[in-house]
Amino acid sequence: MNFSKRISNLVLLGRCLAHAFFYGRADKVPKSISRIIVIPAGKLGDVVSTTPVLAAVRRHFPNARIIVAGENYKLLEPLLANSGLVDEYYSNEVKADVALLTGLSFEMAAPLYLSGISLVVTPEVLGGFSPQNTRPYMILKKFLKTYPYHIGEYAPRERLRCLESLGIIEDDTTKCLGFSKVALESIEKYFEAGEFTVGITPTAGHKIKEWPEERFAQVADYLILRYKAKVIIVGGPKDDEKIKKTLGFMKEKTRTLSTTDLNLDELKALTSKLNLFISVDTGPIYIAEAFDVPTIDITGPIDEKNMWKEPGFINGGMFKRGGMFPITGPTVAVIVPDLKEALEKVKAEGGTLVTDIMPIGEMGLYAYVKDTEGNIIGVWQDLKKA
Repeated sequence: MNFSKRISNLVLLGRCLAHAFFYGRADKVPKSISRIIVIPAGKLGDVVSTTPVLAAVRRHFPNARIIVAGENYKLLEPLLANSGLVDEYYSNEVKADVALLTGLSFEMAAPLYLSGISLVVTPEVLGGFSPQNTRPYMILKKFLKTYPYHIGEYAPRERLRCLESLGIIEDDTTKCLGFSKVALESIEKYFEAGEFTVGITPTAGHKIKEWPEERFAQVADYLILRYKAKVIIVGGPKDDEKIKKTLGFMKEKTRTLSTTDLNLDELKALTSKLNLFISVDTGPIYIAEAFDVPTIDITGPIDEKNMWKEPGFINGGMFKRGGMFPITGPTVAVIVPDLKEALEKVKAEGGTLVTDIMPIGEMGLYAYVKDTEGNIIGVWQDLKKA
């Protein structure tokens, strides 16, 4: 934070302290609620993870106006448009009866408090660290209604806790988005009836989340060869170089398309029509989840060689039942030093093979087996590079 921003926040905090002296805390539930403002702090994925809160507010207050505001105003309206969840958009504070913040932001919470809103609800971080948990924020939250936000837990569920101050207990974490008819018509050219179409985003908003372009290319080639998939590599204008590198590593390019010029409405429409979406933990994968598209989210602690830091770290992906893999629910996978030898042991003990051995790029070999009680188990072997 630069010096001028620090001074600005100190002045803003001083105003809040003066307001507290004369008007007290903003922790009172109003008798009548007709306008509710929601602040979905964060980037694209954070905003999508806030849509369960918006949906719950709509269910419990069907006659209230729902207002969304935030510092990321230019993202909010195109992302949430056509969802049916928002009535008004603003770039800063606005008059309302209740304000719900789903993330830490002193710069947004302070003006809401100063505007005289009866109830301003903001998170209190537990079990971890947030850089937004600044000293001014920690002072300000003493005059607001707080709810526990557990770092490392499922974000949409933690955000729903902001409703508990209104006496609402919600556990529906379904993400909700929509798109326009115009956007749907503009992306029809990417699809043909009966095709298994996979979207891949090889980019990330943060360097530490990135996966090598060569790995994405190997995954794309495998899906094309094994499942005759069409692969659409998706990104924004700033991702052009990374997408070109991914395409350069690919061997099977005849069934591959790429696009970097979709607007947000078109991106939502295109993503909704995919059969599978693959990326690291970045914004577009949250859009896929909102449209119930099966996803593979490449995540987990890695070292500088892109190998797991922690043996036994839980990782994986999600698929629709009845899809390309023969599983009907959450499945445990075990790591073995020699996959062929392990499969022979399974057969010797009365188990059966459900799939052949599947190479997963150059990372490993994978297969599914069924034990004598009918449980399906994944078996994985790392491939060590010389």
